[in-house]
Amino acid sequence: MVQPILQFGTSRFLQAHVDLFVSEALAGAPGAGDALGGITVVQTTDRPDGAARIAALARGEGYPVRIRGLAGGERVDRTVQCTAVREAWQAATHWPELRAAVAGPVRVIVSNTADRGYLLDDRDGPAALRPGSAPPHSFPAKLLVLLHGRWQAAPQAPITLLPCELVERNGDVLRDVVVGLARQWALPAECTDWLTAHCVWGNSLVDRIVSEAIAPVGAVAEPYAVWVVERHPRLTLPCTHPAIVLTDDLAFYERLKLLLLNAGHTYLAERWQQEGRAAGETVREAMADAALRTGLEALWAEEILPVFGALGARAQAEAYLVDVRERFENPFLDHRIADIAQNHAQKKQRRFGPLVALAAEHAPHLAQPRLKAALATA
Repeated sequence: MVQPILQFGTSRFLQAHVDLFVSEALAGAPGAGDALGGITVVQTTDRPDGAARIAALARGEGYPVRIRGLAGGERVDRTVQCTAVREAWQAATHWPELRAAVAGPVRVIVSNTADRGYLLDDRDGPAALRPGSAPPHSFPAKLLVLLHGRWQAAPQAPITLLPCELVERNGDVLRDVVVGLARQWALPAECTDWLTAHCVWGNSLVDRIVSEAIAPVGAVAEPYAVWVVERHPRLTLPCTHPAIVLTDDLAFYERLKLLLLNAGHTYLAERWQQEGRAAGETVREAMADAALRTGLEALWAEEILPVFGALGARAQAEAYLVDVRERFENPFLDHRIADIAQNHAQKKQRRFGPLVALAAEHAPHLAQPRLKAALATA
């Protein structure tokens, strides 16, 4: 039986995020429901670890997700069984089945194809559209071939694409890549118009730390999870769930994450570098250090929260910080500051720069000495 949800990517993140939400909705968990049905997972590469996961998923036995961390001031350490994945395919060997599935009953396509997932491959061309052809190499080209088949077979049937890659306005970006490729392949204008106007390309923000994989399939994740999806009149979600937030202001949620959680991480990395702290120091250990904790709390209180206050969103920012503190103090997570400090100069510009710019526009009397000192050494 073909499932209504098609997922590109076998990552542990998706296993503990989208897949788990759908599983809980299918099971009737509190606040969750309206699941479209099960999920078909597709491995798009030939990596051995992905092949092992596909083989395990294909057995249909489900897999464990261990939730470990703090939530509402309480320690959480529990394991749930995820049973939403009903089929598991490898693109190279199941390409005919994939083409038939997208031409037919698939209603939602989810993806998480890592940092290079939207890159094109010069080897791909319009010959991939022919019946019986091998799958293209790049993910956007695979998607174009599948959607072209949908346009030919069922152009009126609704279809929603929900990319989960950490790309700003990921739906718009993926749409533009696929439509651009359709024009490069000289597809009919009716097809490119259909891709643009009929297909719903959802913009979304995902957030959950999934710290470990469980072999051969499964994951360890923190309690906190959110999937913020920009509202669209024809949008179809795979399910309803307390962690799925529909919004008209996706940029606000992106700003919360970037300017509070990510900026907090980068502040700790700045202090770690400046003070030559222990190579293996973790975020949890930094939060337990009185001097570091005092400095971080002062940064939030004196240099960041007033910016949100000037934007009329201080209460929402303070509520979000409650979760951030618990995530930073997670007793089960060893999040090394050395990892956060990679590409530190660029991260400072991306995470601190907007705070200083927003303050200059909306709170011109705010001093922000810590942020400005850090930017001065970027």
